[in-house]
Amino acid sequence: MERKSLAATLSENSYPGRGIVIGRSQDGKSAVTAYFIMGRSVNSRNRIFKEYEQGIRTEAFDISKLSDPSLIIYAPVRVLGDTTIVTNGDQTDTVYDLMAEGKTFEESLRTREFEPDEPNYTPRISGIMNVKDGNYDFAMSILKSQDGNPEYCIRNTFAYPGCPAGEGRFIHTYMGDGNPLPSFEGEPEKVDINGDIDEFTQLVWENLNEDNKVSLFVRYIDIATGEYETRIINKNK
Repeated sequence: MERKSLAATLSENSYPGRGIVIGRSQDGKSAVTAYFIMGRSVNSRNRIFKEYEQGIRTEAFDISKLSDPSLIIYAPVRVLGDTTIVTNGDQTDTVYDLMAEGKTFEESLRTREFEPDEPNYTPRISGIMNVKDGNYDFAMSILKSQDGNPEYCIRNTFAYPGCPAGEGRFIHTYMGDGNPLPSFEGEPEKVDINGDIDEFTQLVWENLNEDNKVSLFVRYIDIATGEYETRIINKNK
């Protein structure tokens, strides 16, 4: 698979929806993840990311404008021991709880399916990063309907034994704008990861569609020590 420019991939898609990038920093020292949300409706755009324990939660920016919290208020990022969990919905809690009981990432997600937001049936995208004793591997998953048919849930899991410095994988909910919104297709895209945490954060944020972007979370985890740095940008301030 050809490695693409993340900046170009983002800027050429007006509505990737929600997206997860997982990979390795340009200097090779850090495990990297980014998670962003976008929105077309007032309800979806009325959100911010807020740090919560070792992860983050979404919150309503203006509580008076919150009409339906069911699919927009959740914890996108949680940490279980040496594992960082990143998802686009409340399946974060499913993965956290079932992995704590000894289930695998894939087994945990077999209990879930795509979102019940007819006619889009938005895919649930998820990732885990395992950083321990100088070792790093990760996995990504997508749960989606079969060509918009809610009777069939396709579950794909992609496991990676690490990756080269300056490289990552990118999975997002939609191929682009539309009605209904077209679900992501294929395996996670191979993209470049450039710069330190601040440079990478700005690269992602600046290349998301200005009208639709809402919030961005980025974390760099030192592979040798497990210590991490986090950046959050909210359009609503």
